Amino acid sequence: MTTERIRIKRAYDPPSPSDGLRVLVDRLWPRGLSRATGRIDQWARELSPSDGLRRWYAHDPARFPEFRIRYRDELATHASELTELALAAERSPLTLVFAAKDLDRSNAAVLRELLEESLQ
Repeated sequence: MTTERIRIKRAYDPPSPSDGLRVLVDRLWPRGLSRATGRIDQWARELSPSDGLRRWYAHDPARFPEFRIRYRDELATHASELTELALAAERSPLTLVFAAKDLDRSNAAVLRELLEESLQ
């Protein structure tokens, strides 16, 4: 499975027909974004980092390696939800939507990595 099937995209970037299923993977709804404007098909709050982890990380690039480990540990308790998303990605394109500015050091990047591993 390549990243072409599972994409990550900021919630504030315009939706595209090629996005397929758009799943918001943040605990909080992005400020100023309506469901219609963001074209959010599903909100997977349970797959977002816990409030404590989110606040600890605070998008500090130096903390990303540890955030990745802790977040993957949290995701391990959500096997059925992860399986559901992986199956969706097998059927059609899947775009994980999030609000943070850093694509490479976001929870969506970690989640995509985990989903791709499960599909191999």
